[in-house]
Amino acid sequence: MFLDHPTITATNSFTEPDRIERLTRVYGYVVALADLAGVEGFIEKFTQIHDHKGTLIVFWNDLPNDIEKQFFAQAWASKIGDGSSNVEHEI
Repeated sequence: MFLDHPTITATNSFTEPDRIERLTRVYGYVVALADLAGVEGFIEKFTQIHDHKGTLIVFWNDLPNDIEKQFFAQAWASKIGDGSSNVEHEI
């Protein structure tokens, strides 16, 4: 069992707790996509995901490749995410 999962935060999470729930679903979606693609060590590459007013911000330890960025774009654009393409990456 992996215990060092990234931090999940959201702007206005105290007044809008559904934002954290949405990010938790997106996190699961992203990890599943990485597992299906056979990407090893994916979870360890990023430290935090944050919802800032409908923009997903991913904070990385290591430089992500285009496929890893695409996992987040796909999850955020889905019906379990925000339904938008607003994804930013910070290193």
